Amino acid sequence: MNNVYNVLKERGYLKQFTDEENIEKLLSEEKVTFYIGFDPTADSLHVGHFIAMMFMSHMQKFGHRPIALIGGGTAMIGDPSGRTDMRKMMTKETIAHNVASIKKQMEKFIDFSDDKAILANNADWLLDLNYIDFIRDIGSCFSVNKMLAAECFKSRMEAGLSFLEFNYMLMQGYDFYVLNKKYNCKMELGGDDQWSNIIAGINLVRKKSQKTVYGMTCTLLTNSEGKKMGKTAKGALWLDSEKTSPYEFYQYWRNIDDADVEKCLSLLTFIPMDEVRRLSSLKDAEINKAKIVLAYEVTKMIHGEEEAQKAKSASEALFGQGKDMKDVPTIEIDEENLGSSLLDILAEAKVIKTKSEGRRLIQQNGMSVDGEKIKDVHFLLEKNIFNNGEILVKMGKKRFQKIILK
Repeated sequence: MNNVYNVLKERGYLKQFTDEENIEKLLSEEKVTFYIGFDPTADSLHVGHFIAMMFMSHMQKFGHRPIALIGGGTAMIGDPSGRTDMRKMMTKETIAHNVASIKKQMEKFIDFSDDKAILANNADWLLDLNYIDFIRDIGSCFSVNKMLAAECFKSRMEAGLSFLEFNYMLMQGYDFYVLNKKYNCKMELGGDDQWSNIIAGINLVRKKSQKTVYGMTCTLLTNSEGKKMGKTAKGALWLDSEKTSPYEFYQYWRNIDDADVEKCLSLLTFIPMDEVRRLSSLKDAEINKAKIVLAYEVTKMIHGEEEAQKAKSASEALFGQGKDMKDVPTIEIDEENLGSSLLDILAEAKVIKTKSEGRRLIQQNGMSVDGEKIKDVHFLLEKNIFNNGEILVKMGKKRFQKIILK
């Protein structure tokens, strides 16, 4: 396939286009500069961003030039898309810290060498804008009636929409206008929830520069029931190993529903589609082979081959035929911690979100130590329960944590 359009179509990325016929033609005839925006709302990207980076990576492999736009400016407002409430306001210092963290993660997926890609921050042009000049110049190009009809605003009208958030669409549209002028950026890509914002930018470029630019959205990462994927017992599935360990990350993909295997292999790996279809066609217990491939490949891309292999070995030790427990997630405690409650240790290590969660697990017979069910929510870690200096805690059906006494 000599056109990335065909690859993206076959793998199931593409959802909406502003002009599908001309986009397909453009991608086959030119090396296009395009952009995707990432607002730094946290100091790590999560799995929802990963699909966008795969989108960019496929485009780059065919010679197109990505602009990874970090929203250091737009994050000061907050995107109302897909929200039922207003985002928490962040300080400039928090945003700057998040921007620096996200940049490091992006470099794993996108080649920024020799001008093959551009890393930009919209704070460079948004933070110094004069508001009156901006509203006169840019605000006059937007119809309030059309904005209110956009899904991102319409769904918020009953719950309440602040004027602060109402500005977001103008800011994102202005980004496309600036990138078009500065880098001849001709296309904006994004998740399907960004459709209204993408259209706003395209219309602004047309009105201000009399140029035709394009938009294309990517399917969101949802399961077979239409619910967003990437939520774990501890919250979002982060790409930062400090927030979501490589083992937890691996286990998430290892345990997805059978019906979601083909979609995840197509969108989140570079495995050829013939092999994706073969793996996805496996039935009953055999489908686990496909899940192991998926979990390994995705973990390898995010955390590297060594961590992916460790996660795979730990999973096999706990659930399969493996015997080597050295890679199972581990907490080390000192003798001075003896006498502490198990829930205190698990909560302090952020294995469980809260002690309340741990108490519920125990009350529902969902926690055990070395195969013995825990009945007491105040269960203490005494020296005599450690077998060769370690215990294995099981939470629910598939979460394990080894505790080692140093």
